[in-house]
Amino acid sequence: QVQLVESGGGLVQPGGSLRLSCAASGSILSINAMGWYRQAPGRERELVARITGTGSTNYADSVKGRFTISRDNAKSTVYLQMNSLKPEDTAVYYCNAVVLSAGYLYPRDYWGQGTQVTVSS
Repeated sequence: QVQLVESGGGLVQPGGSLRLSCAASGSILSINAMGWYRQAPGRERELVARITGTGSTNYADSVKGRFTISRDNAKSTVYLQMNSLKPEDTAVYYCNAVVLSAGYLYPRDYWGQGTQVTVSS
């Protein structure tokens, strides 16, 4: 099995910064894309940022220029640096990874438990 453990959420004032981390562990053979999604109350889960195994990235328009996704393949970890945070960034942030694990022929989607980010004065 594969587990994703997130950390780094919390309460921050508008204009502030936070850094989220997500570490994958378990019977991992390889990790393809990794990404961050978020879900605000009453809204659907949406993609925030995604990074492929080769380092290509894509971002939601609402976070371009403010958020940066990166990964450390040696640590099986993905990061999300969030700057210039706005109240509308408030949501539960979920880590996602597409992982080929032992016992499976094809990669599968795995999700973290979610971490709360609240932007408020």
